Amino acid sequence: MTTLAGARERTVRTGGIELCVAELGDARQPTVVLVHGYPDSKEVWSEMAPRLARRFHVVLYDVRGHGRSTAPRPLRGGFTLAKLTDDFLAVVDAVSPDRPVHLVGHDWGSVQSWEFVTVGRTEGRIASFTTISGPSLDHFGHWINDRLRRPTPRRVAQLLSQGAKSWYVGMLHTPALPELAWRGPLGKRWPRILERGEGIPAGDYPTASLTDDAAHGAWLYRDNVRPRLAHPRPDAFAHAPVQLITPEDDAFLSERLYDDLDRWVPRLTRRTIPAGHWAPRTRPDQLTAWIEEFVGSVEGGHPEPTASGPHSARFGGQLVLITGAGSGIGRATAFAFAEAGARLVAVDRDAEAAARTAELARLIGAPEAWAETADVSDEQAMEKLAERVHRAYGVLDVLVNNAGIGLSGSFFATTTEDWRTVLDVNLWGVIHGCRLFGARMAERGQGGHIVNIASAAAFQPSRVLPAYSTSKAAVLMLSECLRAELASRSIGVTAICPGIVNTSITSTARFAGADESEERRLRKSSARLYGLRNYPPEKVASAILDAVVHNRPVVPVTPEARGAHLLSRVLPGALRRLARVEPKV
Repeated sequence: MTTLAGARERTVRTGGIELCVAELGDARQPTVVLVHGYPDSKEVWSEMAPRLARRFHVVLYDVRGHGRSTAPRPLRGGFTLAKLTDDFLAVVDAVSPDRPVHLVGHDWGSVQSWEFVTVGRTEGRIASFTTISGPSLDHFGHWINDRLRRPTPRRVAQLLSQGAKSWYVGMLHTPALPELAWRGPLGKRWPRILERGEGIPAGDYPTASLTDDAAHGAWLYRDNVRPRLAHPRPDAFAHAPVQLITPEDDAFLSERLYDDLDRWVPRLTRRTIPAGHWAPRTRPDQLTAWIEEFVGSVEGGHPEPTASGPHSARFGGQLVLITGAGSGIGRATAFAFAEAGARLVAVDRDAEAAARTAELARLIGAPEAWAETADVSDEQAMEKLAERVHRAYGVLDVLVNNAGIGLSGSFFATTTEDWRTVLDVNLWGVIHGCRLFGARMAERGQGGHIVNIASAAAFQPSRVLPAYSTSKAAVLMLSECLRAELASRSIGVTAICPGIVNTSITSTARFAGADESEERRLRKSSARLYGLRNYPPEKVASAILDAVVHNRPVVPVTPEARGAHLLSRVLPGALRRLARVEPKV
């Protein structure tokens, strides 16, 4: 029985081979064909296929010699790209005879799909192609030849780097050894290797056919790699739009392999994803979202993504929630993610401000943006928010705990109520967000990122900011602890520590021990100081996206914050002396 619940199966016969084909979803919708790699069977798609079937007619088949498809006899010469193309055409003729299909390939499924999308006999049968972790052998051959002809130090380093990643290719060309290994110790240990190396739980994957699949699949390499790399086709141009999804932590393929891809693909969309080689198992939600967006854009006649921000290849389609999004750093961060094509949930206790942020985010480039109202200090309100978000929009990819308030005044002028107010918002608001949204990220098992907005005050003591600095120092340490705990779940945690940034926080800041008129004067004076400094929140937003992309632990923002952070590590005594100075406001 197939592990794909609810799938309709059929057998397609071609060239003496019987291919096991599974279908899900409404056959009246656009057809998406999923082609698996090595040493997998079609069950590698079992996480993604049901998700895609909510919108599309999804077709997946066991490549010849894999899963429940039969193997050619003899094996030698039975796995050439020409014969694999015959199989593909037989499948699409059976499942979508009157309409071109959208092709998705992973690993060797992608390698053979490059053949499908670049040969003349398939032209008009493929509407789009999404490639994941599998280059064209023709493009790869030209890539190697270009570097051998002009061996600069950089190009030689690229060749050596990819050569080190491709060590296994030579092993698979060894007579009999791969078959013995897969049918012996390697086949038994493979599920554990995937679990330890990529974080893939065994469950129903890989299937019991693994050892035979791997043994047969060795002929994919033997029949194709050497001849095609030695004599790459000069006309390997894609005749359909291509979406390239590159896992950042791919153990087998270098990102540099795709440097020249624009030469071969006139209509190319690039994406990067923080994942290893088996992204269809570890990041099914993100891949599904990107495929849905790409297929939808091609069906609508617009194969290029609408987002054009510097990080659109990374954040396009991701779900991002930002607290305190009604103004300042929160709003600027929402706009930065919108430019990168992320889907946004803008949260603020001011409903009108949140709605305005969501409205502008949609105009800037967010495919979807919603406004939600909540007070982050209210645990019950945050629980209800999390329930609404998870039910209506899904599990977050990025959480930005930004909401915060300011409080200035000496320790003895700060009342118990003042302490509660600051800690409830600045610390407990972050705790609520991390607990309620971070837990679902961890349960999903597909990684994510949490950004907590701390402050330079977290490591720079001040005689007039005891409550505020304490709350932000706690956020910094909370972030470090969470980062250690969630690393094994592929969830990054970053503490952003801005210095003096020109936002509206000065208009709402409180001054302990000051009467109403004095507080107004102090707010006006602080606002003037921040205005003169005039460091824009957009720069903080840019630092936030960069920190997520590079998974940075602590990011001081503004020159004074970076200077204070450095001093806290090398000359803490200097900061302590500076803390004794009473500011003039």
